[in-house]
Amino acid sequence: MLLPGTGSDDVFVRAVFERPLRALGVPLIAPPPPPGAALAEGYLAVLDALADEHGELLVGGISFGAHLAAEWAVGNPGRCGGLLAALPAWNGFPGPAPASLAATLTADLVAGSGVGAALAETEGSPGWLRAELDRAWRRHGDGLADSLRVAAGRAAPTVAELAALPVPAGIGTCTDDPIHPTKVAAEWAGALPRAALGETTLTALGADRESLGRATVLAFLRALRKP
Repeated sequence: MLLPGTGSDDVFVRAVFERPLRALGVPLIAPPPPPGAALAEGYLAVLDALADEHGELLVGGISFGAHLAAEWAVGNPGRCGGLLAALPAWNGFPGPAPASLAATLTADLVAGSGVGAALAETEGSPGWLRAELDRAWRRHGDGLADSLRVAAGRAAPTVAELAALPVPAGIGTCTDDPIHPTKVAAEWAGALPRAALGETTLTALGADRESLGRATVLAFLRALRKP
């Protein structure tokens, strides 16, 4: 099961990961985001239910979705068979992490002026990103601000917690992404005992959403070879 990032949705997760996983014969489960303030606990409950039904899970996500998947894996190491973490944004408490600050500012703008005003602030972003945000933010509807705040304030696993997680893990990064620094992805990959780092760029992601999925899945395959 793979989870989307802050303010994103299952449509983007499928665009990134569905075909790379299908090439391995792995079906993708990507449920839509729980609404508003239920975002994190709702997703964790879905992971619990899936594990109860199917047993061991391959879990992961993008940005905040990667944080939640790793949080669940840390709490359920016996039920996690592997981790696919694309664009992790921080370790432990977010502090001044760029992704946390951006989500907080966006939440304030949405709450005060509406989704349309927040989307207008993305005018300088690449066209593909504006289109993704336009779809996803409107799908979140009235719960967008609350879900952004949940993501902005929630701790990710610490380096020490990641170091105690024995499952194979593929970590994906865009080396030109200032919101999800490659330094953080490298810290995740360095802390996890069986992990590898896969790299792409935002430029490549804009032209081909699967580039991030391929980088993360290929890193996972390398991690599988580690003892």
